[in-house]
Amino acid sequence: MSGATVPESVLPLLTTNMVAVVATVRPDGQPATATVWVDWDGEQVLFSSRVGSRKGRNLRGNPYVAIHVVDPGSGSWLQVRGEVTEIRPDADLAFIDRLSERYKGSRYAVRDFEREVFAVAPQKVLFSIR
Repeated sequence: MSGATVPESVLPLLTTNMVAVVATVRPDGQPATATVWVDWDGEQVLFSSRVGSRKGRNLRGNPYVAIHVVDPGSGSWLQVRGEVTEIRPDADLAFIDRLSERYKGSRYAVRDFEREVFAVAPQKVLFSIR
């Protein structure tokens, strides 16, 4: 698949408080899904998880992912299929704190786990604006 970008018209689905579902592939080949908070850095979709999570283990074994976001108010949706190109530590929980401020209006409450950030390079982008 060739690279893709997310059109500006649907960026609010990644940069506001919409919750996404991320699909990964388990070691046995079965799909796994999880709800996540997402962000967009201008080139990649970002989300995070606790270090050692099932998502992280799945993505280290198979870096391909699908992310689906739906605006429940309008019915607009966005699907990004791509590959995790970077896994980096969430130093001082700065990334999850920034997202928690956006989604909940306060710093992330769970402070006793290390977290990591996953950067997904879009390879296929599908969407519907309603």
